[in-house]
Amino acid sequence: VQLQASGGGLVQAGGSLRLSCAASGSIFSLNAMGWYRQAAGKQRDLVATITRGGSTNYVDSVKGRFTISIDSAKNTVYLQMNNPKPEDTAVYYCTAWIRITRASITDDYWGQGTQVTVSS
Repeated sequence: VQLQASGGGLVQAGGSLRLSCAASGSIFSLNAMGWYRQAAGKQRDLVATITRGGSTNYVDSVKGRFTISIDSAKNTVYLQMNNPKPEDTAVYYCTAWIRITRASITDDYWGQGTQVTVSS
């Protein structure tokens, strides 16, 4: 299973940016996907998650500004970042909870990370 993230870059505070992450490979079922971020010198923290059915969860600091969505047919998750702030600067990682066979357990897989830099 591979997760390929894209869409990172430099954005001005108050602008917008959209991250995408596609899962591919041996996927029997995909239960949920999400985004985490890791700022320099800090631990990796949850940003948002979404289930296959569309139930979402956000960290408080991004509520009302970021929107996570999923295209289950494409095994792709998106993160629409509106009104980003300098404190949102981090490497953003996508993750997916996947079963690779009918008999396997659900495991989490990670993408390579994409840098998001928000200038003030």
